[in-house]
Amino acid sequence: MHGHTCVSAAGCFIYGIHKPQYKVTNLRKADHLASLGNFKNGNTIDNKRNFPSGDIEVEQGDWIYEIPNPFPFRGTTYIGKKWADKKAEDPESIILPGPPPLSFTAYIKRILPDHIVSKETIADAFKKLPEPILLTVAANSTDPEDLTALATICCEFVIHPQNQIPTGLVYTKDQNDRVRPVIRNHDLFETLVNNLYLPDSLKEVMVLRPGVQGASEIVGDWQSDNGSSHIYEYLRRNSYIPWGHYASNMANDAVRYRIHDLTTEDMTGLRHLYYQRVYMTMAEQLGVPLEFHRRKLSPEDLEELRIKTLAELRKKGQLPPTVFNSTLWGWNYGFDFAPSGYRMHASHQQVHQQFALIPPLVETWQNDQGRSNSNYFPSFACGDLIRSFTQGYRETTGLNFFDTYIKAIRNNERMDNRKDLDNNLVIHQDDHVMLFVPKAQTSQWELQLMTIGSEGNILEASTAVRTSLDRAILIALKVLTALGAKMITTIEFSKRFDHNNSNQRLLYSFLPKLPESPGAMSEAQLRFINGHYPEDFARACRRKLATDRS
Repeated sequence: MHGHTCVSAAGCFIYGIHKPQYKVTNLRKADHLASLGNFKNGNTIDNKRNFPSGDIEVEQGDWIYEIPNPFPFRGTTYIGKKWADKKAEDPESIILPGPPPLSFTAYIKRILPDHIVSKETIADAFKKLPEPILLTVAANSTDPEDLTALATICCEFVIHPQNQIPTGLVYTKDQNDRVRPVIRNHDLFETLVNNLYLPDSLKEVMVLRPGVQGASEIVGDWQSDNGSSHIYEYLRRNSYIPWGHYASNMANDAVRYRIHDLTTEDMTGLRHLYYQRVYMTMAEQLGVPLEFHRRKLSPEDLEELRIKTLAELRKKGQLPPTVFNSTLWGWNYGFDFAPSGYRMHASHQQVHQQFALIPPLVETWQNDQGRSNSNYFPSFACGDLIRSFTQGYRETTGLNFFDTYIKAIRNNERMDNRKDLDNNLVIHQDDHVMLFVPKAQTSQWELQLMTIGSEGNILEASTAVRTSLDRAILIALKVLTALGAKMITTIEFSKRFDHNNSNQRLLYSFLPKLPESPGAMSEAQLRFINGHYPEDFARACRRKLATDRS
């Protein structure tokens, strides 16, 4: 078998079971006995059990399942049997509660006498709050009155003289003559503009109006025929991604802060801008004649351009270093800011997607000479990790990995051998794609989506395949958020355009962050700890999907 994978050549999942039994020599010299307190009946409880007199023998420890990830570079998942068995009896318990209502204004009104409470006293109370409390209220308040008060603290507004409504932000120039809004507290500002309950009129002037987030040019615009959905494509020139990247953001006249509010049309538009940018860029670089300028492509235009570009690409074969040959696509949904000052996830805005194109090679430089040595090495694209593994898998087994992976998913059996419980890992499937729970989840709630056919990137994906992908991505996000996920990272693993490798399918991974699993020592070692069987999580997802459809 090539690599450390749970997908066997027989088309089934393999895993290990740790059944701990061991002895520990006691090397402690002294006992440090102390009272811990009392029971309710007055009897004392002490710490004697923490200081055994002899060696310790663990005759039968809790079982731990060890499941190699299907893709070895993603590590290994460990499932505690005792935890998972409890969830198997009650899969409905796999859910996170929604946030409780919170209003600091209402709290002030409760604790102060009526004759003291006024708009001024409440505003003064907010101004005197310590920074961690301000951030807590900004992140968690469900009261627009709270958030409006905080907005006046963190930034300076232009106020309409008649109705006193904010119409914009006050701007200034910094020492480099760059135009900047007057923001007194950036952490508070960022937290506020990500709160669903901030009034839309303030969202508009603080963060949604085109240009308020900076000088990034709008180079694409998608609107639905009935005007209910509207999305801008921004160019991020000096990006952390080499060669820049693009962001498809919901426009200020189509405010979306929750997946619950996201429509099928919205998802079509968000993804259309991704397909359109990639197809246009590749067509330009390959010399395909173009007739499009200052307008969006129709679905028919898009498909015609894809087919022409793909045909030209196949004529040319391997691309030179100056032509892009891979995509990068991702989505950080959700935001949180801890009172300690740690940003927990992403940045504004929740419903937006980022994408870029990647060249095949990057020029190498020598530090000792400070110049190019005229050599190149392959640029990084996460899909290459899948390509490398699947090539090795075929060399070792003679099999196409993804065909075998799909077979294993369909042949799945539970690790606890419970024949009375569901063994289905699939949440949604159509003729083109499969949305499922991976046997080894790298996030406790990870989902994966992959093409069933041979498509390995979006240039190979027809209109029908793209429609299936868009629908399934929305289904995945809706299911996860219905279970209570508030922060979800989604990434695409794709094949390079000029690699003729039918082993590789287009794959998406949905990775929710859970409150008690932010990622630490274990995750840094690619050891992912889980407390449920994947089949039970799949069942919980299907129930939410059925509820949403009804």
